[in-house]
Amino acid sequence: MLAPNIDPVLVALGPIQIRWYGLMYVIGFLIAGFLLKILVKEGFFRVAKEKVDAIITYALVFMFVGARLAYVFIYNWDYYQDNLSELFSVWKGGLSFHGAIMGMAFGVFLFARKNKIPFLQATDAAVISGTQGVFFGRMGNFINHELWGRVTDVPWGMVFTNAGPYPRHPSQLYEGITEGIILFAILWFSRKRFTIYGQATAVFFFVYAIFRFVVEFFREPDSQLGYYLGGMLTMGQILCILQMFLGVAVFLYAKKKAATLTIVRASS
Repeated sequence: MLAPNIDPVLVALGPIQIRWYGLMYVIGFLIAGFLLKILVKEGFFRVAKEKVDAIITYALVFMFVGARLAYVFIYNWDYYQDNLSELFSVWKGGLSFHGAIMGMAFGVFLFARKNKIPFLQATDAAVISGTQGVFFGRMGNFINHELWGRVTDVPWGMVFTNAGPYPRHPSQLYEGITEGIILFAILWFSRKRFTIYGQATAVFFFVYAIFRFVVEFFREPDSQLGYYLGGMLTMGQILCILQMFLGVAVFLYAKKKAATLTIVRASS
């Protein structure tokens, strides 16, 4: 089965291009902004509704910075150390989702500090509203025929451009469904059950890491990195293990600080 051959360029006006990949991120952030306003109304995210655009801006800018820096220095430094002029050539590809998470966390930290709200309140609001964006990001990868899966004989295997003639797992779809749709549903429909700030963030870190760790068994590892620990794990899986520990650490910290991080919701 051939993967859908969609032109990655949606609109081209001379040198200006609008790509599906970029549009997917815009859709994700627009939905996140809408959901953040619901969290503000419910009293979960205790900022003025006018501040929602600000946290979106912080998260968007630092997401790309973190995603790019992590890809350059963790995933492909052997190449970029000899091609420093391409450090910020993001249009050529090369973003790390784990780096994006760290970048967004830093952006949210700056927003929380500026607006004098608990950091974990802001991160909870960000993960509850923003996780759906993972789905759209992975759909962008799918349209671009990148981050494909390993060779397979399953009936739904797909042949991707530049990935050879053999069918492969559509791992972008696996990630979009698990890390995007399912994890978002868990966080969104559990939001009224969370009693202290930090719980949602911990759940996001831990469950995302589990989903990504499993899907990595179906995803082709980065060619410049391959496998680690005797061919057992990919770099993505190693980062997922670290992320699981981070999720546990966030939960323990939030539980310890429960007296000061208790969620006080607006009265209905």
